[in-house]
Amino acid sequence: MAGPLTGLTIVEMAGLGPGPFAAMMLADHGARVIRVERPGNLSVPNDPLTRSRESIAVDLKTEAGREIVRRLAERFDGLVEGYRPGVMEKLGLGPDTLLQANPKLVYGRITGWGQDGPLAAEAGHDINYLALTGLLSCIGEPDRPAVPPLNLVGDYGGGGLMLAFGMVAALLAVQRGGSGQVIDAAMTDGAALTGALIYGLRAAGLWRDQRGANLLDGGEPIYGCYTCADGRELAVGAIEPQFRAALLDGLGLRGAPTREEVAEAVATRSRDEWVAIFAGRNACVAPVLSLAEAPEHPHNRARETFLDLDGVVQPGPAPRYSGTPTDAPRPPCREGVDGAMILAELGYAQDDVQQLREQGVLR
Repeated sequence: MAGPLTGLTIVEMAGLGPGPFAAMMLADHGARVIRVERPGNLSVPNDPLTRSRESIAVDLKTEAGREIVRRLAERFDGLVEGYRPGVMEKLGLGPDTLLQANPKLVYGRITGWGQDGPLAAEAGHDINYLALTGLLSCIGEPDRPAVPPLNLVGDYGGGGLMLAFGMVAALLAVQRGGSGQVIDAAMTDGAALTGALIYGLRAAGLWRDQRGANLLDGGEPIYGCYTCADGRELAVGAIEPQFRAALLDGLGLRGAPTREEVAEAVATRSRDEWVAIFAGRNACVAPVLSLAEAPEHPHNRARETFLDLDGVVQPGPAPRYSGTPTDAPRPPCREGVDGAMILAELGYAQDDVQQLREQGVLR
């Protein structure tokens, strides 16, 4: 793989959601990522989150399987895991053990609540973590329950992306002569961080603790989504005065229209008619595209924002680099397909590999 992280090797303990997302980010940008599969792990066929990996499948309930992970961690640059607090320690694979063997290891941990705190051992999902940040209370319509923004803010924005950033920052510190360390990435912490602006607006008296009463939550007619004549939707975000003027001019409105007046105007034409009307006007208007439409939009096609890997249309790597461009991702590989090659790299003889297979340690 090409990219700015070329030369780094990360061990990924297979899991779901934010851990694989972080590992995908690292792999997308050039790191070699070895995914340690485990029996019974749920999976999605051709999951984009598992692209560009090497795969070894071992039984971590066996000492021989755990020894393989120890050797990987001793040899390479980083490890990411998303188990509940204490699980890796029970396996004898906690950071104290692995950092003792490899003081330069960056050990990344992603959990919902964090490695400590009153809720650390409690179960949860994205919606629960986001709920505790205060931000979930801001999303949705007035006088109705809050609406979860898919699992994008907790699992991915506040979780996987924060873990990937933490890993890169800590790996950079190691390259500058520092020691390895543990990254405690909690989805609650990361999701809260994405709301820094909202908390700043509230402190300044510019945000009310009421859904649909603020600039960015649908409280302003010039910021929101509206239904067009064909049932499809238009997104408008004309915050600044010049953009607001262009929006109202295109809609044929004057003054300070209400949300109802904007909705009535938008409902007079189809979505694509409005797109044509607002082309080049700088009115901050965009069509609300479906998942099927988005990859075919001319801008996305020109930027190659989406790609097709083995029939799965998915977002490509981001961001872009001028000096160290990345290769196209590789499709997800078959579970455990690289096991023998990886063990040979770790110094296992061919007979040892065969014995591990016969014992069920290596799958």
